[in-house]
This record gives sequence, C-alpha cells and structure tokens, in this order.
Amino acid sequence: MLKDITFGQYIERNSPLHRMDPLAKLMLLILMIVFLFLSNGFAGLTLFVALLVTGIALSKIPLKMFLRNLKAIWVILVFTALINLFYGSGGVLLISFWKIHIYSEGVKRAVFMAFRIMLLIMLSSLLTYTTTPNDLTDGIESLLSPLRFIGLKNAVHTLAMMMTIALRFIPTLVEETEKIMNAQKARGADLEEGKLLERIRALIPILIPLLISSIRRAYELAEAMECRCYNGGEGRVRMKQLHYSVNDLISAICCIAACVGIIFANHYISF
Repeated sequence: MLKDITFGQYIERNSPLHRMDPLAKLMLLILMIVFLFLSNGFAGLTLFVALLVTGIALSKIPLKMFLRNLKAIWVILVFTALINLFYGSGGVLLISFWKIHIYSEGVKRAVFMAFRIMLLIMLSSLLTYTTTPNDLTDGIESLLSPLRFIGLKNAVHTLAMMMTIALRFIPTLVEETEKIMNAQKARGADLEEGKLLERIRALIPILIPLLISSIRRAYELAEAMECRCYNGGEGRVRMKQLHYSVNDLISAICCIAACVGIIFANHYISF
C-alpha cells in the first residue's frame, strides 16, 4: 500500500498545467476546494468531474497515478461512507435490523461524501504533480505575502519553506518506511497477520527506525542549508519570477464558470 502513495511527487511533463503560474494554481485550488464543500448534490460534483478530467488530460499524467492515491486511502473512504450511511434518515427504508436502519437517503449521502473526498485528493494531487517544490514555495510565499504588512515578513518565507519541505519528503519517508518494513520482514517480523493489538505492537520496530531516520535527514538538511548560507527570506530574490499567462486566464475562467454552475445546481437542480 505504501508504494501507492504518490502525493507530493512532481512528475515532469511539457503541458499547459506545468507551465501555469504556481500562485494561480494555488488560488484556483483553494477556490475549487471551497466550492467542492459548498456543493450539496451530484449535479455540482459532475461539474468537478468534468473539470478534473480536463485537467488530467491537459497535464499529460496517466490516470493511474491519481487512482493510486485513492487506493492508499481506501480505509478513510470506507469509514466516511459507513459513518454517513447511518446518518441519513429520509427516503425509502432499505434495511431494518435491531437498532440499525438504513434509508435510501443515507446510501446517497454515503456515496456523495466518499466521492467528494476522492475529488479532493485528486484535485490536490493535480497541483503537486504539476508544480516543482521550488515553484510551490514561491507560490505559497506569494499567497501569504499580505502577512508582511503586519510584521511577519520572515515568517511568511519560513512557513512556505516548511510546507514545501514537508510535501517534498512525503515520497522519501514512504520509500524509507517500505525499506524498513522489508528489512523487518526479512528478519521474520509478521506485519500483516495476527490480532489488532499484535499488529500495532509489530509497528514499533518500524516507527522507531523511521523516527531516527527522519531526525537524521532533518539534521543533514539543516546543515546543508547552513553551508549554503541560508538565513531565511531576508534579502532573498527569486531566480524565476512569477508571471501570469494566457493559460492562467483560461484556467481561471473555466474554474469560475464551474463555481457559478455549482451555485446554479445547488438552487435549481436537486440530484
């Protein structure tokens, strides 16, 4: 399952989405996430699906890369669906057993919530797949730039750097975890069978080496940054300046049109 986690990776392609301004991509992603949670029916989610399919096609990244992320969070999807399955109480009564009552409205809500999470993960993956860590840092720093007017100039750059480093090291930590698990299995550790408590105890020989490895990597990274005279955002300039292009304008128009469509669907289409 760990090798299915590709979130945080950058996949190099020559596509319109790769050439977009990172700040524009961040702002559009935030806008889409807000309206994704404002959508209250499948009609609104259909617009998101159309927009997402268009984005995946333009990014030239295989669809299986996005589906691998969903495979890694199937437990969260199932848990969310089960919780919402018993929440809805309208519609036709489908199952009635003891104190368990499942209605058609509950099934609809369970599918809707799981589908919403899937779209959220795939939209976020589209950003990380098409944006390099350096560009993502510049985009986050530009997005948070208004905080400089309240005396948080250096904090903006530090926060952007921390978020980018965290995303950058997700694939590295996943790879390190898989290596440790394979090493423990080679020593006879049973990580996939047994009772729940036994499987939790079996994770201790994995978590401790992973923690030590993470601390060592953090120390090496900090030392490398000090050797390169890194001292925060003070006096730093960008080698690559952010510029809006026609791709950004077209993408913004498409996203805003989808958001307007969601508002219309919420008021006039009950599905």
